[in-house]
Amino acid sequence: MWCDPAFRPVAEAFRQVCEGRPGGAAVAVYADGRLVVDLWHGTADRDGGRAWERDTVVNVFSASKGVLATLAHLYVQRGLLDLDAPVARYWPGFATATTIADLLAHRSGLPAVRRTLPLGSLFDWEAMTGALAAESPWWPPGERHGYHAVTFGWLVGEVLRRIGGRPVRDLVRDELRVPGLSIGLPAAQAGRAAYLAPPEAAPQEAREEAGQAGQDAAPPALASAMADPGSITMKAFCNPPEQLTPGLVNTARWRSAEIPASNGHANARALATLYGRLVCGELLHPDVLGRAVEPRSEGRDEVLLAGTRFALGYMLPGEIRPFAPDPRAFGHSGTGGALAFADPAAGVALAYTPSRLLVSPAGPDPRWRPMVAALYGCL
Repeated sequence: MWCDPAFRPVAEAFRQVCEGRPGGAAVAVYADGRLVVDLWHGTADRDGGRAWERDTVVNVFSASKGVLATLAHLYVQRGLLDLDAPVARYWPGFATATTIADLLAHRSGLPAVRRTLPLGSLFDWEAMTGALAAESPWWPPGERHGYHAVTFGWLVGEVLRRIGGRPVRDLVRDELRVPGLSIGLPAAQAGRAAYLAPPEAAPQEAREEAGQAGQDAAPPALASAMADPGSITMKAFCNPPEQLTPGLVNTARWRSAEIPASNGHANARALATLYGRLVCGELLHPDVLGRAVEPRSEGRDEVLLAGTRFALGYMLPGEIRPFAPDPRAFGHSGTGGALAFADPAAGVALAYTPSRLLVSPAGPDPRWRPMVAALYGCL
């Protein structure tokens, strides 16, 4: 483990976040092109007998969307992908008249498939991409935005697969070349994965704090939508229906699958490395990155029914996930608490990868705040 003395407050905040709690976690920070924090804590198995180690990885859920976005912009930089082109240019037979930029900015109107998909579809790339290619948009593409919670991975991923000529997991591995970062997890590396306990609600004090800020711990509109089997929200998160199977994320079937919006595996060092390279200009030229992180979708989200902000594939700090103090920061969070972001103005990138999953639908994970505050206090 390593912590630059100048960033010891981050280490102390991480210690306080982890102390006395089950499971494990890791945090990493890049600043001005170098790794200044690389820490881990706790245990990685269900019974608490296996210590979290340097190379332990965890399912980071939607934090993998930022990984996919980075690959897309790498192809933009190489002249292989035109953000303003219709999706059908790269994906013949794609029925919706929308652009690559709309896919990345959650504006395509395809956050869900209407018809109930058969069991097994979640693990069938052709079934999912075929269903999405034929689906009618839920709103006119480009006019509104709504979080493409799981479909983002198949929509953007299929475009990348057709350009790169290989499965997305191979493209992420070979094009980005970040150790400890993968879509799914090879069977030979399954022993590196941390066990994810069933999600639990954020602590009462965090829910009360959210309420004091004008955010309900369980927004009525979202709760109502999730109870309606025909709503966009319900379809986005629960179709295919096995998406919410208890314990699914700890199975070999999940880890071996290719679900780019949800089953990315990483440690904090890997995600901080990725965003650190973006900040330093190692992966993308400044003009390419500048366009990639411009706000494209802001305001009411048709799926989450609250205010969200997105750039082209990256999440921006907003009402639901104010993960950084500077609104120009970019990155992505993941269900249960994973977070990775970069702040170009400050020249830093931070990643946090926990195995203890907390559900905090109305605001940031309460564990982020002390670490992020400590980081900015060190600058």
